[in-house]
Amino acid sequence: MSTRRGNPPVLKRLGQHFLHDERVLRRIAEAIAPLPGETIVEIGPGRGALTDILAEGENAITAIEIDKALSEKLRVRYAKNPRVKIVEADVLKTDVAELAGGPFVVAGNVPYYITTPIIFHVLRAPYPRHAVFLVQLEVAQRIVAPPGSRTYGALSVNVQAVANAEIVFEVPRGAFSPPPKVTSAVVKITPRPDPIVGPEDAVRFRGFVQALFGMRRKQIANALRSVSELNTQQVAEVLASLGIDPQTRSETLSPEAQAELMNAVRSVLLV
Repeated sequence: MSTRRGNPPVLKRLGQHFLHDERVLRRIAEAIAPLPGETIVEIGPGRGALTDILAEGENAITAIEIDKALSEKLRVRYAKNPRVKIVEADVLKTDVAELAGGPFVVAGNVPYYITTPIIFHVLRAPYPRHAVFLVQLEVAQRIVAPPGSRTYGALSVNVQAVANAEIVFEVPRGAFSPPPKVTSAVVKITPRPDPIVGPEDAVRFRGFVQALFGMRRKQIANALRSVSELNTQQVAEVLASLGIDPQTRSETLSPEAQAELMNAVRSVLLV
């Protein structure tokens, strides 16, 4: 899909890279696959290339755009389409579920410098049925990485604790204007029906995991002693109760194991 002339200037401070390849855009729309009655919440519609394709369907679309000039242009374009609502706002300061007002899915070509905060902002109850994000390939690989792999880290654990994720396809730099310096990928994130961590513990879990991975070179016994208030004996007892080798490292522990570890530490501290 060709870009339109007269577009507002690209704002580098917002990390803007506009997707214009129609084949890629249509593949993303296919991945979003909204059900009848679901609202599509689009984060960062930009110049409206994906919005145009989504608007061909019957679903309501709520597009959140922080760029004032782009928002105004989109508002004029869709003024005669009652199914498309343009919201000028910072998505991180917006209640996405409330804005949707019912069952919803999320789509977004999100700025790479705030990808992680946006993902976790969306992965809050009440959850979307799924979210389809266009992100940096390296980030997508980290999201889906298995325990013990080179790219497995805090992002992997925190996403996988509450959702299933898959890389749908890669997107070359030339599909954007201006082209980014890296290859991108479309990742589909589907909230789990059986989350390892409940909504009430999500923030605590993220902090715990990030603290452990901040010491990923340390053995888990040393790392746990550093990030918690447990003494050496308590750490040894907690690890033994869970069957975790004190010489292993956090990067080898599954999301389930890390959640069990957090809960075990909390139980000891509450005694």
